[in-house]
Amino acid sequence: MDPKPISIFLSLVLLSTFSSALQYQTLVITSLPKPKTRSWDTLQESEFLPHSQTLLDSDNGFALDLHHVDNVSPAFNSTPESLFKLRLKRDAVRVQALSTLATTAANSAGKPKGASDFSSTVISGLAQGSGEYFTRIGVGTPPKYAFMVLDTGSDVVWIQCSPCRKCYSQSDPVFDPKKSSTFLGVPCGSLLCRLLDSPGCTSDRKKCLYEVSYGDGSFTVGEFSTETLTFRGRKVDKVAIGCGHDDEGLFVGAAGLLGLGRGKLSFPTQSGSQFGSKFSYCLVDRSASSKPSSIMFGQSAVSRNAVFTPLLANPKLDTFYYVGLNGISVGGTRVPGITPSVFNLESSTGDGGVIVDSGTSVTRLTQTAYVALRNAFRVGASNLKRAPDFSLFDTCFDLSGKTVVKVPTVVLHFSSAEVSLPASNYLIPVNSDGRFCFAFAGTTSGLSIIGNIQQQSFRVVFDLANNRVGFAPRGCD
Repeated sequence: MDPKPISIFLSLVLLSTFSSALQYQTLVITSLPKPKTRSWDTLQESEFLPHSQTLLDSDNGFALDLHHVDNVSPAFNSTPESLFKLRLKRDAVRVQALSTLATTAANSAGKPKGASDFSSTVISGLAQGSGEYFTRIGVGTPPKYAFMVLDTGSDVVWIQCSPCRKCYSQSDPVFDPKKSSTFLGVPCGSLLCRLLDSPGCTSDRKKCLYEVSYGDGSFTVGEFSTETLTFRGRKVDKVAIGCGHDDEGLFVGAAGLLGLGRGKLSFPTQSGSQFGSKFSYCLVDRSASSKPSSIMFGQSAVSRNAVFTPLLANPKLDTFYYVGLNGISVGGTRVPGITPSVFNLESSTGDGGVIVDSGTSVTRLTQTAYVALRNAFRVGASNLKRAPDFSLFDTCFDLSGKTVVKVPTVVLHFSSAEVSLPASNYLIPVNSDGRFCFAFAGTTSGLSIIGNIQQQSFRVVFDLANNRVGFAPRGCD
């Protein structure tokens, strides 16, 4: 008797038994989000309107709406499919840049810098136009409002300034420091200047110069200074910012970047004492919500129902928010092979580890962990019709004609915190024909990244005062 049919039968029985024991949740079938027909001008009109989540005056905090780059011009004439493909291209550049920075930091540990070195190496979502989320901030006194990209993977705050030797196009007039009474150049040799990785000086040695270079060769160069920033009427004084006079290859539309990283020159580190060193953001699922994403600073940014995991320190790189990921469950069962050692952050070299990043879309896991997770999900979703691969996704399904389906649950097990993901945070539409894909990917880099698709609908809390990151479900409500 041919043993193959028996083997196939036993495999099907085992698969059926395992699947029936798994935990499932409902995925509501949606389409790729259509871009909102909004322009930079219409966004400007709302800059002074009260925020929907009003902060108490005693909190000394403030809140802002966040806008996704796909929802404004030049997205008007783009299809949802073309925007999604562009987003994945931006994402690939972002991940490569972050991984390169982490690897470079690990490999260059202890190496002295040459006297001619001049750079403050920061990798950002701005690379190749990939600034994902931005908001409107007042710069100077009186404040001149401009769109700024927000980025947890960068430290240095900067804005394009006149006179511009070479500047890219932005929606607002270029900031003129001569028209601000609070603009003050940073002296060469000062503590602020020395905080740059390798500061430069003007020819007369009086003014500090900065340079921020990006993974795609883009850069911004100019004068390092201090200035007042205004967030919906709330002023934050003496913020060290780069006043860029030569800015090339960067995101078209926004005027600059608000670095929200963990380094010494980031906005939270510089000014944290003014809002308790606490901030949080909530990124909405743009295919299912009309509410805006938001960012909050101050005690009100800390959600009561958040679960927290400690921040880990990388001795070689202080920009990123490292956390301990101990495992992942699919359908209520821990995935074999995904252990803390897979994501270990090497204390001696700074290699490996897991970071939480607002500018990366798709979560990247080390290849070993990803393959184990993918295979477990395929078993749990064996009742769904498979579809061809799409871009970086190798586990896709044909859900055309359906309104809801059952999918196995996915839980991320951080140190001291378990985060159960909504189904829409890991099985996402990739076209308008009902193709959905498992929104994780593998990476050959040692660095794993928790991306913003998996963060959707959570309020992600950065409580730097207590050295922890929190996740609050349904945090955008």
